[in-house]
Amino acid sequence: MSWLTKTLSSSIGKKVLMSLTGLFLCSFLIIHLIGNLQLFKNDDGYAFNTYAVFMTTNPLIKTVSYLLYFSIIFHAIWGLYLEYKNRKSRPVGYVKINNKSSWASRNMAILGTILLVYIASHMANFWAEYHWGHVPYKQYIEDITKGEIVKSEALPADYKQDAKKIEVTDIQQGAKIVIVKDLNLTVASAFKNPLISIFYVLAMIAMAFHLIHGFSSAFQTLGINHPKYSPFIKFLGIGVFGVIIPLLFAAMPIYF
Repeated sequence: MSWLTKTLSSSIGKKVLMSLTGLFLCSFLIIHLIGNLQLFKNDDGYAFNTYAVFMTTNPLIKTVSYLLYFSIIFHAIWGLYLEYKNRKSRPVGYVKINNKSSWASRNMAILGTILLVYIASHMANFWAEYHWGHVPYKQYIEDITKGEIVKSEALPADYKQDAKKIEVTDIQQGAKIVIVKDLNLTVASAFKNPLISIFYVLAMIAMAFHLIHGFSSAFQTLGINHPKYSPFIKFLGIGVFGVIIPLLFAAMPIYF
């Protein structure tokens, strides 16, 4: 058995895998949030719709996406496996809960399961719908001298095109015509359903608690724990990933 196999099969090795995949998913959250913030732009969905095209056509993004999908599945299954092993090693529950452990740390598996259901729902409502469902097209006319959308209109329901984005620039007229799938409309329609919006907000609360414990715990597992920079890591885990990011994601269904 190689040293790598021995390491990864050990207790600490298993936690390292959880930490690495978890931190990778945290980095994706930042990118995903930046893109989704385009929903708040007052341009009838132009910025968000063109962002969706970029995320689904860029070769580098598409390649990284496969790593993302694997990380989500692995992190979820591996986390449940570790929880199962922990419970199996101590079939009789503790008489007294250690007061030093947080509620989030004791319920990471439950929080993670809620997030897994949320991700599956999110992928079905938006990602799968964008790729294989019926998402209508919208045409935008942009004034290239001002960089402003001067007109937008929904195309007929039966309109279809091979490319996800058609862009035609007329220099003489000073205009650019862009035709894209109107994912912005799909998002707006979904979030007008109060049940979906409430579920998404609750999922963001679960994500907040999951990240408050998971982010700093990942660095401790990797041995990155020092009085000089641990306070900064704790600030990122609580302030940024535990509060700001979940709040901004939760603001989207509330906005619509």
